[in-house]
Amino acid sequence: MELCIQLSITMLGKQLIQNNLFEIGIPKLKKLIRYIRSKQGAFQEEERQKKLTRYETDHFLEPFGGLTPEYMEMIIQFGFVTLFVASFPLAPLFALLNNIIEIRLDAKKFVTELRRPVAARAKDIGIWYNILRGVAKVAVIINAFVISFTSDFIPRMVYQYMYSPDGSMHGFVNHTLSYFNVSHFQDGKEPMDPSHFGYPVVICRYKDYREPPWSNTPYELSKEFWAVLAVRLAFVIVFQNVVMLMNDIVDWLIPDIPKDISLQIHKEKILLVELFMKEEQGKSYIIDSSTSTDGKENCSKHNNNSKVAPPRSRRHTSSTKSF
Repeated sequence: MELCIQLSITMLGKQLIQNNLFEIGIPKLKKLIRYIRSKQGAFQEEERQKKLTRYETDHFLEPFGGLTPEYMEMIIQFGFVTLFVASFPLAPLFALLNNIIEIRLDAKKFVTELRRPVAARAKDIGIWYNILRGVAKVAVIINAFVISFTSDFIPRMVYQYMYSPDGSMHGFVNHTLSYFNVSHFQDGKEPMDPSHFGYPVVICRYKDYREPPWSNTPYELSKEFWAVLAVRLAFVIVFQNVVMLMNDIVDWLIPDIPKDISLQIHKEKILLVELFMKEEQGKSYIIDSSTSTDGKENCSKHNNNSKVAPPRSRRHTSSTKSF
């Protein structure tokens, strides 16, 4: 119950009211402070009175600080919703209302209160995706423990199928109560007026699985406690594996990228490969043509040299004869 109250205060007070007020109020306050400071200079006042362009007016807005605060806010909200949804089932509803309001507040903030951010290409949300996956996996374990250890679901099943004589829930409350001898109170801890009931009280009952005072091990944990604990731990393991299996099945049935988009990406890759192949073929053709032209020129030069060479040999022989 305490956890439910704390989560309701967190989701209503902090997420829905405080964060949204701060998110739209702080940029306006900073903008007002900058306007007051810039108004003190005469030159800036004269420049302000002129007709400024859009980028000059945007200069007086709050600088864009990045998306880290936005991601952090969503991660915290996702953690509250998933980790403790078993204790506060209305948390997803309040988160939905908060996100509906925050969408419009963020739109107004980015358009009118902040400078235009510099666009950057990104493949995905980066490390935040791994954080979300980690929080989701931890949430499964925590919810399993919350369901198992904070509800009477497991003790009722154990009593019905293991200790009930007729398979019904008759006698369940008496089964969960242990015995205590009031004479075993420590000094100074006993009730001040034990006779206000009108009769002496010897044995009282309390909710726990303990051995009675007349057993060989009084007030020790009973075998029923260990049986319930074993079933609770088994429920945690089964619950975790079932949820993980369902998660894998849904992940397999619903791909991250739709089929038509994946086909389009595949076609684009094929076109890029074909374009690269054509470019490589064009380069190789140019290289081959240049090498072939060089070879032809070399062959023509060699043929010309061979045709001119015989007269030189005749002259040489004639000169040798005359000599």
